[in-house]
Amino acid sequence: MLQSLGPSPSAPPGTCAPGFHVLVVCTGNLYRSPLAEWLLRQRLLDARPVIRLSSAGTRALTGTPIAATAASFLLERGADASGTSSRRLTKDLVENSDLVLGAATEHREAAVRLSPVWALTRAFTLSEFARLVRAEDASGVADPAARFKALVRGAAARRGSERVRPGEDDIEDPLGAHPEEVRDCLVRIEGLVERIAAAV
Repeated sequence: MLQSLGPSPSAPPGTCAPGFHVLVVCTGNLYRSPLAEWLLRQRLLDARPVIRLSSAGTRALTGTPIAATAASFLLERGADASGTSSRRLTKDLVENSDLVLGAATEHREAAVRLSPVWALTRAFTLSEFARLVRAEDASGVADPAARFKALVRGAAARRGSERVRPGEDDIEDPLGAHPEEVRDCLVRIEGLVERIAAAV
């Protein structure tokens, strides 16, 4: 998706490029993950290129264009995602990320399976991270990358502190859904991105 943002595949695990890399994951890399990627990119525009964003899909067909509905939704918000296409989630992508945000629990778990040691404290669902992130965890930290790292540590430490119903953190795949349901899904993602960006 877009240009390569991390080091070469031969780099040692976890050897991220300077700054902070967020990887968003869904199934096809057509709706949920590219939408969250682009919305985060737009909200964190002032932090570029320190914070880098990309996305992937657990069952993506590499090179498939972003869904037209998602692209239109982004365009309405001033983000032009034309030319964006899907790519498959890999171990290298996980290990070259500082934070992995899955659209649903299955996507978070897929990242952890690819690299258990690296991803265990860095992989969340988008909903989960938005719920657990607290701006005070990065109080007094000005650098955006350092702030994001502090926010991830705080969210990881807070995980399991509250009861969540099964499936509550999952964003359903809107592929094939009614247009109103698709838009509801996209609006939900937008709200979660707003909460994360506000903390950063």
